[in-house]
Amino acid sequence: MSSSPEILRTLYPEIEPYATGMLDVGDGHSIYWERIGTKGAKPAVFLHGGPGGGINPNQRRLFDPALYDVILFDQRGCGRSTPNASLEANTTWHLVADIERLREMVGVEKWMVFGGSWGSTLALAYSETHPERVSELVVRGIYTLTKAELDWYYQFGVSEMFPDKWEAFLAPIPENERHELMHAYHRRLTGSDQAEQLRAAKAWSLWEGSTITLLPDHKMQEDFAEDRYAVAFARIENHFFVNSGWLEEGQLLRDAHKLRGIPGTIVHGRYDMPCPLKYAWQLHKAWPEADFHIIEGAGHAVSEPGITDRLIRATDRFAGKAA
Repeated sequence: MSSSPEILRTLYPEIEPYATGMLDVGDGHSIYWERIGTKGAKPAVFLHGGPGGGINPNQRRLFDPALYDVILFDQRGCGRSTPNASLEANTTWHLVADIERLREMVGVEKWMVFGGSWGSTLALAYSETHPERVSELVVRGIYTLTKAELDWYYQFGVSEMFPDKWEAFLAPIPENERHELMHAYHRRLTGSDQAEQLRAAKAWSLWEGSTITLLPDHKMQEDFAEDRYAVAFARIENHFFVNSGWLEEGQLLRDAHKLRGIPGTIVHGRYDMPCPLKYAWQLHKAWPEADFHIIEGAGHAVSEPGITDRLIRATDRFAGKAA
């Protein structure tokens, strides 16, 4: 079904965490976490995108703080988690285990899982591994991390829609290596030449920042190109993607039957460039319990007004708040 956001709601007012901390998750990693809302209210966990993106204050504002008790955290290697930009012991399955550690720390049996973009990938991996721990599942910008999806964004596909941005993405890579761009970037992002690493990181990161909104968002592009952010984002994202997320091909859709019985919402922009709508549609078919909303006139980013509106409607509904 299509969303009809005739009245677009704004985000909830700015919310400060009522608790923060670092959790030692082993393997030399400590992850930063924060809790927002009302202690003891409806529990939820927010999974950010990337991989490697980190959390930001606007993400807190997707939940009514009077009705939710939400954990947000920086996944391994990014944001305020340490060590920064680390690829060691940093896989999808390490992150799934970290989410369980956080749930145990909070002391709840079940919680709402909310994730967008790569966060939707991680949310599906977690929910299919621990369906008994998921009260509801809200996902947007669905990414199932198949070879076709990776090739579409990093080899041929979106390149046809953004030839100007694509030229900048190609620039750090010699022509004789462009037949496998993810691997060519991997060599530079993990190499010893720090100047080359930074150049590659900024090009990789800016490609994403330039293509995730329907209309250009210059502030977002500036944020993606900031040196420290770009290095963590590009290194971690590329590390996950050259390894296909340590998922079997098609695994997340294959195992979507494990979500049966979990209430949920799927939100996807019609003109989402990084994450083709086809895969959200397939998830909808495999998990019919979930409400499905195609947002017309929207790209990929959570900041797209129609996407924001629909996500807030979902969190309100699952908290029992009247429309």
